[in-house]
Amino acid sequence: MKKPSLKDIAKITGVSPTTVSRVLNGKAKAYRISLQTNELVVQTASEIGYIPNQTARGLRLKKSHTIGLILPNITNPFFSRIACAIENAARSSGFSIILTDSQHDQNLEIESIRMLMSRNVDGLIVLPMGQDENHLILVVESGIPLVIADRYFPDLNCPQVISDNYQGAFNATEHLIDNNHKNIACIQGRQNTSVNNERLKGYKDAMEKHQLKVVSTFIVGDDFGTKNGYVSMKILQSNHPRPTAIFAFSNLIALGALKAMRENNMEFPHDISMVSFDNDQPLLEYLATPITTVAQQTDEIGQIAFKLLMTLVNNNEEKTDVFDKEPNIVILPTKIIKRESVTRPKSALSTTHIQ
Repeated sequence: MKKPSLKDIAKITGVSPTTVSRVLNGKAKAYRISLQTNELVVQTASEIGYIPNQTARGLRLKKSHTIGLILPNITNPFFSRIACAIENAARSSGFSIILTDSQHDQNLEIESIRMLMSRNVDGLIVLPMGQDENHLILVVESGIPLVIADRYFPDLNCPQVISDNYQGAFNATEHLIDNNHKNIACIQGRQNTSVNNERLKGYKDAMEKHQLKVVSTFIVGDDFGTKNGYVSMKILQSNHPRPTAIFAFSNLIALGALKAMRENNMEFPHDISMVSFDNDQPLLEYLATPITTVAQQTDEIGQIAFKLLMTLVNNNEEKTDVFDKEPNIVILPTKIIKRESVTRPKSALSTTHIQ
């Protein structure tokens, strides 16, 4: 079936293709086109199923109303939640999203950026997989509007949206300490990233504040996934003494650790307590022992990232240098949601009972 065109609408309505184009581009008032003609054209376009050619319109206006979004792993609920928030914000503003998954591979991330730039997207939102910003600096220097989310690069001159990873980790560790835990291990994520570094610093500072020794063998892990949680928990279970509490740097790490505990017949949380750092996923409440989590504002991260990008896109059209002097960093606070996964260690319970 032939795709309806402007000429088809013109033929049906009896007006010129130029008039049809002006009406459908919202310029009827500017060209003094009558309300009757405007309504006739719009109604006819709807009835015959006319769909504007956005690519041609974008080339004409030098604006595609499309933005590129790059995630490290679309299967991770944290990233997919942010993507959903960005997509919803974009749709309500008349923008489309081209989504790519770098699969935690920097080469794929660079390749995705090049592909999206070749598609003439109006801007990019990138959730980088690592800590190398050289390819991102090139994007900024090219003039393409860019916003970074989840990671932080102090030398990158563009808007960035992050969680307060340090304070969230500090609070999580202190919550375990307040419950009388002293042997607290942490299962970290991808090392040498801003997210991991800040959480690790928060953990160490909380331990040191309470005069608790930071044991190097209690710091394990190298990835934010479930496999890392599982393997790392197996390693921690071989330590003597064993940790009485775990600070997991993501919900996926926590789930992997739970599997290892179950295989070793550990009673959770009575043998070992746990706190995770992520977004507050519904699944955490449906576990046999709901997990205490440091919740990030994932929806807000996505919404703010999109709004910052729109500021850049609009100012780019006006040829102004917004954020030219220094990057605009938005740091969102976290909230600890306490559940049943944290209890006092058995030794502390026994001491309390004797007293």
